[in-house]
Amino acid sequence: MNWQQLISNKRFGLEFLHESRKDDRTEFQRDYDRLIFSAPFRRLQNKTQVFPLPGSIFVHNRLTHSLEVSCVGRSLGNESAALLLKRHPELSDSHLSEIGSIVSAACLAHDLGNPPFGHSGEKAIGTYFSEGRGLCLKDLVSAAEWEDLTHFEGNANAFRLLTHQFRGRRAGGFVMTYATLASIVKYPYSSRLAGKKQKFGFFLSEEEDYRRIAEELGIARLSADGEPLRYARHPLVYLVEAADDICYQMMDIEDAHKLKILTTQETKELYRRFFTPERLKRIDEICRIVTDTNEQIAYLRSSAIGVLIKECTRVFTDCEEEILAGSFQGPLIKHLAEPVKQAYEHCSQTAFAKIYCAKDVLDIELAGYQVITTLVDLMIEAVRYPEKAYSKLLINRVSRQYDVQAPTLYGKIQAVLDYISGMTDVYALDLYRKINGNSLPAV
Repeated sequence: MNWQQLISNKRFGLEFLHESRKDDRTEFQRDYDRLIFSAPFRRLQNKTQVFPLPGSIFVHNRLTHSLEVSCVGRSLGNESAALLLKRHPELSDSHLSEIGSIVSAACLAHDLGNPPFGHSGEKAIGTYFSEGRGLCLKDLVSAAEWEDLTHFEGNANAFRLLTHQFRGRRAGGFVMTYATLASIVKYPYSSRLAGKKQKFGFFLSEEEDYRRIAEELGIARLSADGEPLRYARHPLVYLVEAADDICYQMMDIEDAHKLKILTTQETKELYRRFFTPERLKRIDEICRIVTDTNEQIAYLRSSAIGVLIKECTRVFTDCEEEILAGSFQGPLIKHLAEPVKQAYEHCSQTAFAKIYCAKDVLDIELAGYQVITTLVDLMIEAVRYPEKAYSKLLINRVSRQYDVQAPTLYGKIQAVLDYISGMTDVYALDLYRKINGNSLPAV
């Protein structure tokens, strides 16, 4: 793979339209702006990140998480671009300098496909088909379609949202640039290769769209003809993934401190592991001046993020040759130097032991399972038997952009999942209550 071809500003769905715009923004900055002003992005403010949506204490939701990931991604991209341009001055006339803009836009989009209630929403959809009442549909769809349904994946759903032509929208969905679209596909292979990890990059319905993008950008194909589609990652995926890894781990610890799941001493100790003794002396001096505990924690967290950005940038640029060859293995975060790697792993171990098993986190997962499973079950029944009176009532609630009258059962089910995965937590819960008769409109 080569940078000149990989960073294309061609727009998906508008390949043959050559516009002359009087605009200071680059095409990649336009991607960012389109996402910021879009309805799916705004809806992230009402979607769970890890902890239940905020009450008196503010914690992160999907929207604040995505904005922070985008900021870290921009820093990773800008620093990487500067180092790569020093190494490759012949690429000064290419779009290499715009890596920061591409990565920041892809970071904004990386969670757009996630259903309500965090990762439990994904699990609820997948297990509805693999373990629940949806099992009866197995013989009614193809084997490849069944893999999509039983391994429902938010990453693949984000790619669908950005490329699929929903009713009433422009051709090609959001009409994003090829480079930005390729940068969000974390697992660039078919659902038939998902296996036990249940991770893949595109549904069967968008397989040809990804193939088109990959061929245009020169992304290395790793599967032979006749085998399920599998590609190497677009190099910028590693930076998007690193930004996400950095933010969710560092911010979850800060949120856990606010919610008193972690003590102040535990939290400070986790962050302090990232710094050299010399750096700790300077940090301690600042903490003596800033006496507010939450501000001290915020300063430690931001400083730890800075250390991780520099380390991930180093790994990315040092391993450029492997990444372009498609042979680099694992995320950047797994290749950090000590003691930063050990500090990050300690944070991860603490999060799994104390944060993700916290009662409030588990409660939202339990509620999410019940709400999502019920909505999926009722809506699929409705689109299968639209002539029933109750089905008509449910279908009338669905926006016309979702093709619930698709000619195939797979298409109908996808329309249902498009509708439900686009809901906010609050909307999904409200609809669930109304369906169950627990909430009625004001009279």
